[in-house]
Amino acid sequence: MTSGPAGAGRVVTLTANPSLDRTLSLPGVLARGGVVRLAPSSTEPGGKGVNVARAVAAAGGDVVTVLPAAADDPIVGALHRLGLPLATVPVPTPVRTNYTLAEPDGTTTKLNEPGAPLDEATRGALADLLHRHAEGARWVALSGSLPPGAPPDWYAELVRSLRDTGARIAVDTSEAPLLALLAAGPDAAPDLLKPNAEELAQLTGVPEEALATDRDAVLTAVGTLHERGVAEVLLTLGADGALLSRADGGVWSAAPPRVAVRSTVGAGDCSLAGLLLADLAGAAPADRLRSAVAYGSASAALPGSAVPTPAQVAALPVEVSAVRSPAGTASPPSSPRTTPVPAAGRDVR
Repeated sequence: MTSGPAGAGRVVTLTANPSLDRTLSLPGVLARGGVVRLAPSSTEPGGKGVNVARAVAAAGGDVVTVLPAAADDPIVGALHRLGLPLATVPVPTPVRTNYTLAEPDGTTTKLNEPGAPLDEATRGALADLLHRHAEGARWVALSGSLPPGAPPDWYAELVRSLRDTGARIAVDTSEAPLLALLAAGPDAAPDLLKPNAEELAQLTGVPEEALATDRDAVLTAVGTLHERGVAEVLLTLGADGALLSRADGGVWSAAPPRVAVRSTVGAGDCSLAGLLLADLAGAAPADRLRSAVAYGSASAALPGSAVPTPAQVAALPVEVSAVRSPAGTASPPSSPRTTPVPAAGRDVR
C-alpha cells in the first residue's frame, strides 16, 4: 500500500472544533434505562483534522495540526505524548469531549458536545497561523464542524486566503459549512472535497435513495461539484467503498476489503489521510483511491478513534476499477471484474 515518506511534502490540518474522544465500550446492545457495566474504555485526542494528522504522522509523514486550545488543555498534552507537531491559538474554554457508545457488533452512537466558541479575533489568529504553516506545504486539510461563533462561510474565506500559499486544499465538513462552501463560488472551491452520500445529496438535491441505487445519479451528482469548481471529489460510502472523481473526467471506484468492524469513528478521516499520503508519494489516481479505502477500512477494524499503521493498511487488499477514463484518453476495457459505482452506505461522522 502506498504511503507518503517523510520529506515528500507537508500536510497541514485545521481542526477548528477539536475534541477529546471518549469511547465507551458496551458489553452488548444498549438497554435504555438500565445499568451498563462498561468494558475497558479509552480517551484519545480527536476532531477530524486531528485524526487526519495522526494517521499521516503514523505513516511517517510530515504534518502539522492547527487548533484552538490552551497550553494546559488535556488535548495538547495528549498530542505532545503522541509526538504530533501542533500549532495552537489559546482559548479560555476547555476543549469539548465527544462520547462514542460502541457496541460489540460495531454499531456506534455519537454524543458530541458543541465546542468552545471562537470570536473574530481568535478566528483571525487561527487563519494567520494556518497560513504561515501552509506556505510550502503540499496539502492543507480543513476538517470537521465549526464551533459556536464561527460563520458558516468561514471555510470558504479560508480557502480563498490560502490560495497564495501554493498548497492544495482539501475540505471535509458537513451541513451549513459545506453548503456555504459550495455556494461561495468557484474561487472558494477546494482542490479536493470529501463528502459522503448524505452530504452529496444535500449539496446536489439528488435524493439519497437515488444515490443508493442509481449509478448514473451518482456520477451526475458528483459532476455538478466539478461544475462548481471542485477539482477532485472523494466520495466515501462506508461499507460500500468509495469513488474518486476528477474534473478531467476520470472516475475510479473501489470496493472495501472485508474487515470485522469495531468502530467507524474516524474512518472517513483516515480515508482522507490515506489519499493524501498516496499523493505525497506520487501515486496515480487509482492508487490514491486504493490507499484511501484501505486506510478507512483499517481504521474501522480498530477500537475507538485509533488510527492504523502502514503495516495494518498494507495487509488489506483493495480492488480499484476505472469507471470512466479522463478526457482525451482511451476508455477502460470492459471486464466482468469491473467494480460498479458504489452506492448506499454511510461514512459515519
